[in-house]
Amino acid sequence: MAIWRTVVGKLWLTIIALVAVVITTVGLFLLQYIDFQFQDPNKIKHLFIYTGVVGFLLTTFFAFFLLTKITQPLREMKEAADRISQGDYTTRVAIRSSDEIGELANTFNQMASEVDTLIRDLEHERDHLSSVLRSMTDAVISFDAEGEIILTNPQGKHLVEDWGSVTWTEEEEPDKFGEVPGPLLETFRSVIAGGKELTSKIHVQSGVWSVVMTPLAATESVRGAVAVLRDVTEEFRVDKLRKDFVANVSHEIRTPLSMVQGYSEALLDDIAASPEERKELVQVIHDESLRMGRLVKDLLDLARMEAGHLEMTFQHVDVNALMGRVYRKFSALSKERGISLVKPETEANLSLQAADPDRLEQVLTNLLDNALRHTPAGAGIRMEAARKEGPRGGELLEIIVSDEGMGIPPEDLPYIFERFYKADKARKRESNGGGGTGLGLAIVKNLVEAHGGKIKAASEPGKGTTFTITLPVGGKRGTGNRSFRPS
Repeated sequence: MAIWRTVVGKLWLTIIALVAVVITTVGLFLLQYIDFQFQDPNKIKHLFIYTGVVGFLLTTFFAFFLLTKITQPLREMKEAADRISQGDYTTRVAIRSSDEIGELANTFNQMASEVDTLIRDLEHERDHLSSVLRSMTDAVISFDAEGEIILTNPQGKHLVEDWGSVTWTEEEEPDKFGEVPGPLLETFRSVIAGGKELTSKIHVQSGVWSVVMTPLAATESVRGAVAVLRDVTEEFRVDKLRKDFVANVSHEIRTPLSMVQGYSEALLDDIAASPEERKELVQVIHDESLRMGRLVKDLLDLARMEAGHLEMTFQHVDVNALMGRVYRKFSALSKERGISLVKPETEANLSLQAADPDRLEQVLTNLLDNALRHTPAGAGIRMEAARKEGPRGGELLEIIVSDEGMGIPPEDLPYIFERFYKADKARKRESNGGGGTGLGLAIVKNLVEAHGGKIKAASEPGKGTTFTITLPVGGKRGTGNRSFRPS
């Protein structure tokens, strides 16, 4: 910066001008005296020169004095202010005096210290907020009034990307509003227009989301909105299962109770005219009471399994002997119904190192009973077992139960291991098999998983169903009495 553009430079030039005016004025008034004292014109010239030089030196000295005391501290404060504006909040200026400039420098340092403290507090709060947002399992997305995203946590960012890739049909295609995803658009517009918090549930593809959207209030209007989204798909599914469970249990119990009540009232009213009719009524009451007993027993077993309180005794199990017992148990019943039950010869020494033989027999019993109830006369059921190599080198045992029954539609196949599946349209109760409780396959799945195995089903409507059980030969938990909790 040029000297004459600074405060000190302007003062210096002003003082020089004043000195020149003073010298000129004084020279004019003292001209006669100077002529009287100095007859030689050169001496007069030298006098003015000396006076001008002395005045110039004095003003220059005064200017440099002011430069040191005023301009330099001000320039340091300007440079410090520039550094603070660039983010260096630790900048401080030296205090060189106790006058007004020194007080200004002291105040500047205090201001810089307070700004530094304030910025640190803001950064701390920002980091704290950022950590909270990152650690949240819920998705948080903040929008401005135009629908552009201001802030989001990783879950929210991932959700926006997923929903942005959704392919909408022409009827579902939402109107664009900034970066607001289509499922949130209606809620966002309502919040911006009404300025009130809204809570809703939205269904996107196969998921269910709970949305709480709160407006960001400004002085005169709403400047945006914050949406908190939680995935409640599992809660929604569990709630639906609970409602379905209550409805199914009520249905399954109501039917036999109605029959027991109706037939018992018939007995009380002496509607049956002969001993044979009374015996028939009593037989129906007895069968329905047994059915209710099986339902209650299966419900208790399933509840104990899911709570992890079912005791199991793991030991060495001869699979050939186990399958032989189950085959003999159902061979007479299958012949009576005209169904061919086949158990081909298996390899010798087919065994499991650690399994509960009673529970595995229950698994096979449920599967065969299910197959018999849904296989027509003249068709067949096949039960076989074999070893196979596991994906990681472990040895596995595979047990297959297949029938030639009515089969299961593909859209219902994923749900057959749920409780009361038989109440669905896919499997109706057959007259030749009585009625099951609808819990058999759910119990089978839990018992197989308790052994560390897996069960899967394949079916083709009209051709039959195949259940494949895969168990680790070495066992999962070792021998002894153990309780288990299904995974």
